[in-house]
Amino acid sequence: MKRTFRFFITLIAASLFASASFALDSATSEKAFKLMESTDDTLAYHGDYSATISLLIQKPGKADESLKYKVFQRTDKDLMTIVQLYPEADKGTGYLRDGDNIWAYDPISRKFTHSSLKDALGDSDLNIDDVDQSDTHWRDNYTVEDYKESTLGKYQVYVVTLKAKTTKPSYAKSVYYIRKDVPLLLKEEDYSGSGRLMRTILCPKYTKVPAGYVPTQMVLRDELNKGENTQQVITDLTFDKLPNNIFTKAYLEGLN
Repeated sequence: MKRTFRFFITLIAASLFASASFALDSATSEKAFKLMESTDDTLAYHGDYSATISLLIQKPGKADESLKYKVFQRTDKDLMTIVQLYPEADKGTGYLRDGDNIWAYDPISRKFTHSSLKDALGDSDLNIDDVDQSDTHWRDNYTVEDYKESTLGKYQVYVVTLKAKTTKPSYAKSVYYIRKDVPLLLKEEDYSGSGRLMRTILCPKYTKVPAGYVPTQMVLRDELNKGENTQQVITDLTFDKLPNNIFTKAYLEGLN
């Protein structure tokens, strides 16, 4: 009888523990999502903006390669246009996003093809979804796997691990290191479904502008091919209302 009683007590305790863990997980997930959303709110990208993105691609045994793009985005409508400015041979190559629809434009053939947020810009380690600043992408595409406090260099940080629940993210799992004093991303680690580290992003420099913070310098490191990395610099930021025609196929076609 005592053994049976202990068995039922164990079952009840396990049930209560599971319920408490579920509640804790739900609360922790909400806290993590709010933190990720606060990192977006802290950035200057709200509504319409445009910027120039310069990329320096470094690979062992090869000469450095430079790429330059103009980015236009309307974050509250999931509209984005990217136009390649350099090198000259690829000038006019573009990408157009309207919600879940993404097209790549070839100025030579003057044709559009369906693309993906996972596609890289040129031969860099920067993907289209790295530029995406839509408001709901965290909750829409991820579940929270872990949330904890730690340190990174001289900074006290929160560490948030998100697992992809849709096919939109480029990686199955990502880990974000976010400053406690100001919710700014310092480091991101991207993993494959098997748990292999694929890419690391470092954000060593932010610039404060009236609309918020801008990560004016980033380093994207390819962890599969050691020594390969892409340095990103953001300049020419404007936050003026953009003409509606910028977010159309006709706009890209009219550039050439």
